[in-house]
Amino acid sequence: MTVQEKKEQYGHIERSPHPEWAQQFWDELVPLKDRIAQHPLFREMAGGQLSLPRFRHALLNFYPLVGNFPHYMSLTLSKAYEANVPGVLESRDWLINNIKIEQRHLYWYRDWAMGFGISAEALDSVTPPAAMDAINHYLWHINQRGSIAEGIAATNLAIEWATGDWTASVVHGMKAYADRGEAELGRRTMAWLRAHAHYDDAHPYEAMELVKRLCGHNKSLQEKSFAAARRGMEYYLLALDACYAAGEPVASQGTQG
Repeated sequence: MTVQEKKEQYGHIERSPHPEWAQQFWDELVPLKDRIAQHPLFREMAGGQLSLPRFRHALLNFYPLVGNFPHYMSLTLSKAYEANVPGVLESRDWLINNIKIEQRHLYWYRDWAMGFGISAEALDSVTPPAAMDAINHYLWHINQRGSIAEGIAATNLAIEWATGDWTASVVHGMKAYADRGEAELGRRTMAWLRAHAHYDDAHPYEAMELVKRLCGHNKSLQEKSFAAARRGMEYYLLALDACYAAGEPVASQGTQG
């Protein structure tokens, strides 16, 4: 067994040069990904300027996306049983490995939210506004009804790619909230941000590798996977716009104390 085969056996996917269609796929998503990563919500968060009520509103109403992420991936995993089809076996192993990681991240995100005064009860009972919840409905749909390639493109490429970018800037802005006494931050409460900013940056690139293997020369599947990734990003942006436009929610709603 080669070194690459050993790595892929445990869910690590080696990167390879993109064929022309995959490079176009990637390049055409960059502007939309950048709009998400550079959204005013994240720019203000990174600068310590986002108001505490709006920050809490974001943390609370994005929780279902984080909390359900392993479930979305498991829906696609349930289809990965035809080991003789190119890309399926690698996708299965990769999804199994990363579902465990995403489950751990759920608890880290809760710690982050609680550090900003949001109660466990609020997180467990939240119903996001419709525009912020649309992304959850879409990811349930595409991972349940779409192909393996579409599910990975919409979830692990579209969502994780942009998230890795904005967390890298936001992680440095958290000190301002702690300095003002607006948050209690420590190793546990910063774990989710640090993980996405530093440790998970390979996930979208690995997801793209899997999409390449799963699509192969199937132009129809390539187009469907691109459309799935683009739509995932569009819903992500819709959720951010709705969250930012929500004004100043009541600071005490869903918070401790």
